[in-house]
Amino acid sequence: MADTTARALLLLELLQSAQQRNVTELADRLGVDERTVRRDVARLVELGLPVEALRGRYGGYRLAPGRRVLPLMFTSEEVVAVFLGLARAQGTSRESGIAAQTALAKIKRALPTADAERIHALLGVMTHSSQHGGAVPEPALMLTLAEAVELRRVLDLRYVSGEGVSSRRTVHPYDLVAYLDRWYLVAFDTGQQEERAFRVDRVRSARSSRETFTAPRRPDAERHLLDLFVDAHYRWHIVLHIRTTEDRIRTHLPQSVARLERLDGGEAGTGEDGPPWYLAEIRAKSLDWLPSVIAALDCEVRIERPDELRVRVSAAAARLLSAADDGQRPIGW
Repeated sequence: MADTTARALLLLELLQSAQQRNVTELADRLGVDERTVRRDVARLVELGLPVEALRGRYGGYRLAPGRRVLPLMFTSEEVVAVFLGLARAQGTSRESGIAAQTALAKIKRALPTADAERIHALLGVMTHSSQHGGAVPEPALMLTLAEAVELRRVLDLRYVSGEGVSSRRTVHPYDLVAYLDRWYLVAFDTGQQEERAFRVDRVRSARSSRETFTAPRRPDAERHLLDLFVDAHYRWHIVLHIRTTEDRIRTHLPQSVARLERLDGGEAGTGEDGPPWYLAEIRAKSLDWLPSVIAALDCEVRIERPDELRVRVSAAAARLLSAADDGQRPIGW
């Protein structure tokens, strides 16, 4: 490595990434002889950096304990990895959120200006909601997706569905959004001719092309993601009338599951005092989980559709009555 400054910076990074480095190892990593390593260490000491020499059979160099400095060189993937980890921390408390933001700001200041501006633009397209956390995706993949979103470039995806079916998709990526414990790529699937929310942890590979597209303008990426969830093309379309407060409904049917509409009158509204009626629309792969949700709501609920849900609720009610029986009734009563 001919450039003395670049070699000194790499030497500092090597010292920071391990508790101790011996001279032979450093010479091999830097591509120089051991005498040059010693001269480079001496330059770092002259600059006031806390490098200590350790003598003996297992001697070498290390940074003084408790006096480590921030790394001075980051790859784009490393910055994205740090951002994803910090994004998880921001959701735990206000204090952790502030600490995560200041930590990321310090890292950006350690980057060259051009790299910092580029990373800032890419991180800007990664929308993390108020309920993010959980799984951290692979940084290189996130970098590819973020660049495609920012530059409006068509993506070739290899994707695995929840049922384990592999497919190849050509998509127009609109947004990268974190919700609950997942990251999602909101994109237009050119093969299916519809907008989809692709789970990033199910993307096996992504390749950006030079072809570009025009994306729709949406001020609220998270809200649109939730709309995609509730409008998903699942087998069952459930419509319920529920009489209680919206907060209580949302405890059991969050925004990602049901679309709510308050009813001021009409067939479900009675005009009586008490909680209002709401129309809840749900798309679901299965009906099995709904009887327990209806019971947990502990309020007036009317099933508008489908009839198959009525059958399941009736069966669940019969089981509850049987469980509550005190054993005095004859079997078959």
